[in-house]
Amino acid sequence: MANRSSYPTGDGAPEAEKNAGESENTYILRPIFQQRFRPSVVKDCIRSVLKEELTNAEYSPEEMPQLTKRLSETVKDKLKDMGFDRYKMVVQVLIGEQRGEGVFMAARCFWDADTDNYTHDVFMNDSLFCVVAAFGCLYY
Repeated sequence: MANRSSYPTGDGAPEAEKNAGESENTYILRPIFQQRFRPSVVKDCIRSVLKEELTNAEYSPEEMPQLTKRLSETVKDKLKDMGFDRYKMVVQVLIGEQRGEGVFMAARCFWDADTDNYTHDVFMNDSLFCVVAAFGCLYY
């Protein structure tokens, strides 16, 4: 591996001087640590939104479609403000009536395990339950 600046070109000028006007390739394949999707930080964000929006909420089938959209938009906007540059955020919200029944939720994704991640949080009160899953997928 040769050091570019130590070898002169045919006219005697070092190659580094000839290429001084050209920019280096700055494309970064992996995000730096501060810009990575961090599940613990995202979970705290989701938890604060759910607490703020649903603490005194009552289940009403007519109002739930608007509430799920509003919650997903709020969570997505807060995640964008957290500085996860080059990440596509996918937020999924599920709200159901609290009847003491069980529910299972699953997701499958095809992604890069080095850069992509997800987290989820569950909120429950006497009237409803809410599950929010947030997925962060890096744009290459």
